[in-house]
Amino acid sequence: MKIESPVIKDGESIPARYTCDGGDISPPLSWSGVPGGVRSFALICDDPDAPMGTWVHWVLFNLPGETTTLSEALPGAGVLDSGAVQGKNDFGRIGYGGPCPPSGRHRYFFKLYALDTLLALKQGASKNELLQAMEGHIRGECRIVGHYAR
Repeated sequence: MKIESPVIKDGESIPARYTCDGGDISPPLSWSGVPGGVRSFALICDDPDAPMGTWVHWVLFNLPGETTTLSEALPGAGVLDSGAVQGKNDFGRIGYGGPCPPSGRHRYFFKLYALDTLLALKQGASKNELLQAMEGHIRGECRIVGHYAR
């Protein structure tokens, strides 16, 4: 599988529009090369360079298996029109929270998982709850990494 974005090139800087210094909106993403038997997708965005340990910016799951794109600026709703469900980020909000490093240059990993099932998780689920629910159901995964410094 391969994930990409027209606004975030792997290994390059994330435009301010998608950070707390700009619009703090989710970036558009698309993916291809999905294996067979996929019923849903999950997405986690996190920052392993945060001073207090990995900081979670986005938890999204139960994206329908035929989905190949996410549009820019998804609402911070627990359940999206597509039926996808959003978890809680480490800012304490449901949905996306953009890069906002206190200092230095941080890496932001957008990790997409192709799953053979829908997950029995509720809106507001944590990254750890999602990771646990996905165990044994991952058919493929890919990632894109962007950088940001204030």
